[in-house]
Amino acid sequence: DTPKVANAAKLKTMTDETTSLVLEHLRHIRGSVDMLRSDVGDVKLRLSVIEGHIASLVLGQSGHNSEIDRINKRLDYIERRLELAN
Repeated sequence: DTPKVANAAKLKTMTDETTSLVLEHLRHIRGSVDMLRSDVGDVKLRLSVIEGHIASLVLGQSGHNSEIDRINKRLDYIERRLELAN
């Protein structure tokens, strides 16, 4: 009976050590996931800022295109008035 008890105690110790090791790894993984979650939040925030800047640039470009169109119309008008148009 004594060898069975010794084996059972040894098995329990090994199981406890394995459980402890698994829990240690899980804690490390949880910490890593928490850091990644924070990093992803920062990236999302920065991406939103970039999207806002791009939208502003597109709007500004649209305004410039409208101004160029207006100037081209005025130039066409002036050329017609001076009979410079081909």
